[in-house]
Amino acid sequence: MDDLIKGRLGGESGYDIRCVIDGDTIRGRAGGKLHGKDIDLEITERGVQGSVGTDSVKIELTDGELKGHVGSQTLVLRGVDRVTGFMGEPIVGWNVVAQQSGEKLSGQLGSTVLGRPFELELGSAPGWVGTLVAVVAFYALEPRASVSVKG
Repeated sequence: MDDLIKGRLGGESGYDIRCVIDGDTIRGRAGGKLHGKDIDLEITERGVQGSVGTDSVKIELTDGELKGHVGSQTLVLRGVDRVTGFMGEPIVGWNVVAQQSGEKLSGQLGSTVLGRPFELELGSAPGWVGTLVAVVAFYALEPRASVSVKG
């Protein structure tokens, strides 16, 4: 039986997220038909790999943390039900905080003022999977999230 992760990133002015989990595969879409990106991820023995739109996703479990890249951005996530982490570089990055309560996940990407809140229904998926889907969607649809700044 397939599980569904669905919800919204960015409140009323944001966009929908809808993904199906089939075994170790997560497939879906962030955004709508005109402005959206496909999400295709696979949970492996070492982490998660796949794509969002035309960008690659590769994250590995190292020292109890998921570390890797979503497109051009570095990502670090810690935790299962309460997830914290960071995407981007130290000066121009986004904090990640999420809390699972039953089958619901709520969290924030970035600061309270300039960031994006998210609310997802997880089905039986753990909080870290929902948080990863939210981060990947944020990267895919927020222009400021996919820009790489090199000094």
